[in-house]
Amino acid sequence: MSGRLDDEDRNMFAQEMIAMRKQRGWSQEELAAKMIVSSSTISNIESCYRAPTPDQAVLADKAFQTPGTFQRHEKHLRGIPFSAGFRPFTPHEEQARLIRIFEHSLVPGLFQIEAYAQALTKKYPETTEDVVKERVQARLQRQQILLRKEPPPPRVHALLDEQVLDRNVGGPAVMAQQMEHMAKLAQMPRIILQVISEEEAHAGLLGAFAIADTGQHPPILYKDGVLDGQVIESAEAAEELDVVFRALQADALTASVSLIKIEESAQRWNDRIAS
Repeated sequence: MSGRLDDEDRNMFAQEMIAMRKQRGWSQEELAAKMIVSSSTISNIESCYRAPTPDQAVLADKAFQTPGTFQRHEKHLRGIPFSAGFRPFTPHEEQARLIRIFEHSLVPGLFQIEAYAQALTKKYPETTEDVVKERVQARLQRQQILLRKEPPPPRVHALLDEQVLDRNVGGPAVMAQQMEHMAKLAQMPRIILQVISEEEAHAGLLGAFAIADTGQHPPILYKDGVLDGQVIESAEAAEELDVVFRALQADALTASVSLIKIEESAQRWNDRIAS
């Protein structure tokens, strides 16, 4: 989804909320009380700074007694082929000035080549070919933020467990291409990619996560899970996850040594093709 479409859709939700609120003579604070959310949440939605969540759409419909109206707007806004847990994170990822990522088992979505993403998506149970195609294309579309001119692309700092380089997703040919792609990304000026040795335990073994810093407080968090992920907007959680990221960074190899590790991995996968 392009940023322009996302902004237009969010504006539709916001304008509907503003119109209905003013029609009833409610202030933002009064609407917030009826929805049992903070007044800053209402302000952020109405200014299009924050995309509404599915739960917030339900609360809005209850407050305004408009069954399904705001849920339809939210569904259209989120009508992109990502999991329900990840969808609320996508606009924040797109707006972020800095994205910090930790992955312990797979190449992050922002770095995946098409063949890798396809091989991975096919592994999900009961996933049709059409769904695979939609999800892969959506993942590739997300990556356009790394190449855009205006606004400048986000700075990305990714920490990867070394097992990411060794896990066979799609076969040696796919993995060789994926590692070569990662090596190129690691040399881009706004991307830092560090590998954490698989020789020892570290603080990230229990789960992957991402932190999108848009310049507003707090940063938006995404924590991955087996069934689905979770988006969190909490200053306390952001502080805790920042501590974890810094601990992982302290355990990671330097960027230059990490690049060598990635290039060596690409060579190993290429050797397996030839053997």
